[in-house]
Amino acid sequence: MPSISASAPGKIILFGEHAVVYGHPAIAVPVEGVRAKAVVMARPTAPQGSVLIDAPDISLNALLADLPQDHAFSRLFTALQSYLEIDHFPAFHLRVTSSIPIASGMGSGAAIAVAALRAVGTFLGRPLTNEEVSLLAYESEKAYHGTPSGIDNTVIGYTKPVWFVRGQPVQFLPISTPFTLVIASSGIHSSTADVVSAVRRNHEADPAFSDSIFQHIAQISADAAAALQTGNMATLGPLMTENHQLLQQLDVSLPELDTLVEIALQAGALGAKLSGAGRGGNIIALVRPENAQTVADALLRHDAVETILTTIAATEG
Repeated sequence: MPSISASAPGKIILFGEHAVVYGHPAIAVPVEGVRAKAVVMARPTAPQGSVLIDAPDISLNALLADLPQDHAFSRLFTALQSYLEIDHFPAFHLRVTSSIPIASGMGSGAAIAVAALRAVGTFLGRPLTNEEVSLLAYESEKAYHGTPSGIDNTVIGYTKPVWFVRGQPVQFLPISTPFTLVIASSGIHSSTADVVSAVRRNHEADPAFSDSIFQHIAQISADAAAALQTGNMATLGPLMTENHQLLQQLDVSLPELDTLVEIALQAGALGAKLSGAGRGGNIIALVRPENAQTVADALLRHDAVETILTTIAATEG
């Protein structure tokens, strides 16, 4: 039997980090320039149920049965087996690779899960819908993020820009005009679960303060959604910078991230902010296409370890 492959993009959050955990909206978009890939091959001589997982990017080469129950792949395949109502998997070899930076807020875990689900589903003769893939990928996200918002598996599972409110039906966000971003990595790995927990502790200590910031972020997200739908890109950059300032007040930024934001603005970016949980990971900068490389070069000269230039395409939602 020939091998079966599938892939999934990365993602970035444009607006709404942390506020989304408390019922407010967030805007996220797929990043097609980086992808996770899964390849499934039958193992005809291996016993039934023998699933070998090879993930060189995380130095994993092990049988599924030997992984801890709370491992992301264990969660993923337990959920898939239950959903498909099968007693065991046929023997197969799953190899997953990814060009998405790990622990950087770009959805590497969700992308690997989505790619694996698509490939394995097709291998089993049961291709999965976008909705099924998103719901099942959420189970593996719990291993990485504790209580994830659901935004990563949603935007990557559907591969569309989304207006996301936790617990509500998915709303795809139409984007009328393409725009260009520079994504710059700080090189600092960050645990989403740890940062979300820290924000929760601060919220419990002073809910009025946190809620006022969440409300402000929610209004920025609404204004940004209107700008994206109407093509009013002139307002988008300042909204990004304002969102970053609010995330600073939530204590989820770092001096290194703040410096990258300032460097991007000084180099001509229209706006910039951290993207994702914070305390590491990436910043994103909205740029004019003709100025993208100038901004990227400036960031690389000031301690960004990597930059990705990407254009977010127009979509009907």
